[in-house]
Amino acid sequence: MAASHSDALVLFGVTGDLAHKMIFPALYAMAKRGNLKVPVIGVAFPKWSLARLRKRVTDSIKRSGGIDNKRAFHHLLSQFQYISGDYKDPETFTAIKKALGNARRPAHYLAIPPSLFETVIKGLGAANLAEHARVIVEKPFGRDLASARELNRVAQTVFPQDSIFRIDHFLGKEAIMNILYFRFANSFLEPIWNRNYVASVQVTLSEEIGVDGRGAFYETAGCLRDVVENHLFQMVALLAMEPPADRDFGAVHSEKAKVFEAMRPLKSDDLVRGQYAGYRKEPDVAKNSDVETYCALRLFIDSWRWAGVPWYLRSGKYLAETATEVLVELKPPPQKLFADSSPATGKANHLRFRLSPGSAVALAARVKRAGKEFVGDQRELYLFEEQPGEEAPYERLLTDAMAGDGALFTREDAVEAAWAVVDPVLRNHHRVRPYKRHSWGPKAADALIASDGGWHNPNVREPS
Repeated sequence: MAASHSDALVLFGVTGDLAHKMIFPALYAMAKRGNLKVPVIGVAFPKWSLARLRKRVTDSIKRSGGIDNKRAFHHLLSQFQYISGDYKDPETFTAIKKALGNARRPAHYLAIPPSLFETVIKGLGAANLAEHARVIVEKPFGRDLASARELNRVAQTVFPQDSIFRIDHFLGKEAIMNILYFRFANSFLEPIWNRNYVASVQVTLSEEIGVDGRGAFYETAGCLRDVVENHLFQMVALLAMEPPADRDFGAVHSEKAKVFEAMRPLKSDDLVRGQYAGYRKEPDVAKNSDVETYCALRLFIDSWRWAGVPWYLRSGKYLAETATEVLVELKPPPQKLFADSSPATGKANHLRFRLSPGSAVALAARVKRAGKEFVGDQRELYLFEEQPGEEAPYERLLTDAMAGDGALFTREDAVEAAWAVVDPVLRNHHRVRPYKRHSWGPKAADALIASDGGWHNPNVREPS
């Protein structure tokens, strides 16, 4: 039976940065498509007027691309209400219930610090605001295995499992969705997508900027929690999962969870942690901080398909480029019929997924040069390029959550299994290695992957 659509959106943390940067533009995009037909009840602690909130929304829309549809913009503003209150005060939830009026199936979006998740979820339950409702929780869902389990337990005492939407905006990106489609919509890939033909897999998510004023947050999180355990692991799951029985999102979730369960728990020598020069001088950062702004790790998936294949993941701040890319390197031909069929330097045949900036899927193969000699060059064939008019991640995810479509969200068992992989090294790890700004991270990360030919550094100036 089709899920019923949410008939209201309650946005906790409406005065915060996440709402300003991401959620308001997503709601405006929904309004332009005619997909925002419910009231939006903003909740936060500051004693703002509705006029001030509307001014904040207006500023957000102007900054994110401008007001290009006045009718949709005024419709968006007309949907807003505002409630000021403490999340620990039952009166706040009484005011929410009153503002909801006849709405019986609200979606509660928790765009708030993770430390307040349990408080708000319990408050919703105590006020009888959870029946027939949904809750949308921003990452990180827990900060280690124990806290993730506890948060799951609390959430499920108030909401049924299929009403809990754990949001990772990365899963809403068109390029991420294309990995799943490309893998299972084509037959030529399956015969080689295994340990017999794949030599290694690299995943890079790099940023040219630093912590950008979020020093206090980064001191509590670090790169391993902030990016690797969620964004990069989700990409690995899409690349490594078995074919689901059908397109039902439950089947997809089950196969992704199996990947996390098959991941070998990390050891300290599998992980290189780095910290960019000057991080300790950032606002709200400890003078002797050992928090990592860079992570590189070697991962193994102990499954029939991937046994023995190393997966190399890295991410960091103040790196040489802002890019997200996957490189699946294939093994060389079994017989060296041509001298250059297995190049001594550079990468062998590979499949490359460029996810940002722009998006493309590229297949690299050797092509003979003109002439009598049997020598050639490796060329890339681009199979897909970014299309205009794509939904932004937050628009897609918010639309799906309010419609009850959980395909692009993460499930309890997957969350806990992912935490189990990194849990051993959250506290037991080597100290951070310093690295220069706008480099590719500490030299120790090169040693981690040296036996597999070194890192592939994305070049965003290439055509894509």
